[in-house]
Amino acid sequence: QVQLVESGGGLVQAGGSLRLSCAASGRTFGISTMGWFRQAPGKEREFVAAISWSGGATYYVDSVKGRFTISRDIAKNTLYLQMNDLRPEDTAAYYCAASTRNILGLGAPSLYNYWGQGTQVTVSS
Repeated sequence: QVQLVESGGGLVQAGGSLRLSCAASGRTFGISTMGWFRQAPGKEREFVAAISWSGGATYYVDSVKGRFTISRDIAKNTLYLQMNDLRPEDTAAYYCAASTRNILGLGAPSLYNYWGQGTQVTVSS
């Protein structure tokens, strides 16, 4: 089993920045891909970004390219999402997820084995 705990959410004005963190514990040696998803009220969970845990290759949804950066610190078993130039439409609960398969480029939530509890990001206009 892998446990994931997110932190770093909050309230920010449009144009501001936040950095989310996701600490992984447990059987982390089996992780191949990690990702960030978000879910706004009344909407489906949406893929945001993913990273190959060993190689560091990244993949983003078009709406965040150039504004968000996904990264990881293998020594700390921690995943990050640096979010710049935030917009009101970025408001959502953000979740980190881990998969034991190489699924970089595939954004379906069902492909991920483990999920965190989520952290709220609210962007005011």
